[in-house]
Amino acid sequence: MWRERAARCGERIAEEFLTLRGCDIVDRNVRVGRGEIDLVARDQGQVVFVEVKFRTAGGRGTALDAVTFRKREDVGRAAAGYLARRGLCDRPVRFDVIGITWRADGSELLVQHVPNAYAGGRSQFF
Repeated sequence: MWRERAARCGERIAEEFLTLRGCDIVDRNVRVGRGEIDLVARDQGQVVFVEVKFRTAGGRGTALDAVTFRKREDVGRAAAGYLARRGLCDRPVRFDVIGITWRADGSELLVQHVPNAYAGGRSQFF
């Protein structure tokens, strides 16, 4: 239960972060097949699929490390289904990752945004 609440909190932080940078959030927690898309945004005509990872400092790896190849594949498949369902297959697409790390003592929150983090199975930061 704590993990689910923390994930939702991280998604709200990511949503605010993107909104402050001029993106419009158009969907949240979209399930397509076995994949889930945390956030779908629109940024200057692009459809942006956003994977959000929230971690406390001191755990295993960083929040960005948690976006595995399998997760990228699942999000990619879900994004294809999302685009097809909504008739958006002709739109430019971007896959972003937002990693949020919260220090265990609550003194600091680090938000890392990697725009266009991966495409076609290739990663820009892994």
